[in-house]
Amino acid sequence: MKGQIVNELNRVAIAIAGIDDAGMPNVRNSHRDQRSRLQRRPHLFAIASSDPHRDQRSRLQKRPHRFALASSVSVFVALTLGPDSPRAAQPKIWEEFSGDKALAHVQRLVDLGPRPPGSEAIEKSRDYIENQLRLFGWEVTRQPFTDETPRGKVRFVNLVARFPAHGSAVPSFLLCSHHDTKTFDTIRFVGANDGGSSTGLLLELARVLGQYPNLAAKVELVFFDGEEAYENFSETDGLYGSRYFAKQLADAKTGKQFRGGILFDMVGDRSLDITLPTDSPVEMARDIFASAEALKLRNYFSYFDREMTDDHTPLNRIGIPTLDMIDFDFPWWHTADDTIDKLSAQSLQVVGSVAAYYLSEFALK
Repeated sequence: MKGQIVNELNRVAIAIAGIDDAGMPNVRNSHRDQRSRLQRRPHLFAIASSDPHRDQRSRLQKRPHRFALASSVSVFVALTLGPDSPRAAQPKIWEEFSGDKALAHVQRLVDLGPRPPGSEAIEKSRDYIENQLRLFGWEVTRQPFTDETPRGKVRFVNLVARFPAHGSAVPSFLLCSHHDTKTFDTIRFVGANDGGSSTGLLLELARVLGQYPNLAAKVELVFFDGEEAYENFSETDGLYGSRYFAKQLADAKTGKQFRGGILFDMVGDRSLDITLPTDSPVEMARDIFASAEALKLRNYFSYFDREMTDDHTPLNRIGIPTLDMIDFDFPWWHTADDTIDKLSAQSLQVVGSVAAYYLSEFALK
């Protein structure tokens, strides 16, 4: 963007100065020192005063006020961009991620209160998620289904988002989170970290990826409903949304288009310690650690001491290597104290930056 501004202002400066297409080559031929336009322009006056260029002098002297204005424009450009601002420089994708923006999304979700499946609050959260995704340029599809639970039949809704792609390109990598909170009858559970933090992070990743359409087109975002078990995790309780999503891929035989995925869960703890389960795909785990190392954030990432049952489990079962990026060392897990004050923007910044680096430099290469 800055490069475009510079080019445009330089074009205006040259036009104001009255140096047309015929005159400019003569000036350039006298100064083949490859200096920048901003460096060369002050010497135009010296060129105008030298005898070998009397034909240029009369032309330049007739327009002293225009040269003053042109010089002012060039000085403005230099002062605005500064000496350390490369014209074509653009922030790296991992530098675009904002932990503050991610935390703001979490706050909006927490403000809705408990968001168990089938509730009015979770429907409002879906409206919010969907609206944000559309603002960022994503196309959102709702995936509703009904399943048997220990509390009878419950209606669930997954949200699936894709970025508009040119041609026949299809997503090849999954980024996932669950957006529900666990059902409790005795406490008010708002799930700031468990359900909220990963959803806020994924929304911010959606914003950042949307600025890189070629990368975004390779990604499918999934916000699972019904991750939490009503009683205990089993083949029929818990992971309702991811089990259904995986079954649809398996039935349609479209799962092979995805070469991998990341599940985010509980990633906002102020005392961050991302622990990759021992069943994590080895190559993916290695590249996540390498990404963290590259950003000097390796101390936040380690291995967990056992496997983990989470929304990545059904995806791995159908052959999509999916890594669970989770901080399971959270004292307030499944308590009324899982509130926004236990989270930090910095923790979300760490996870989001590493994820963005991994996507850009490894997964989507």
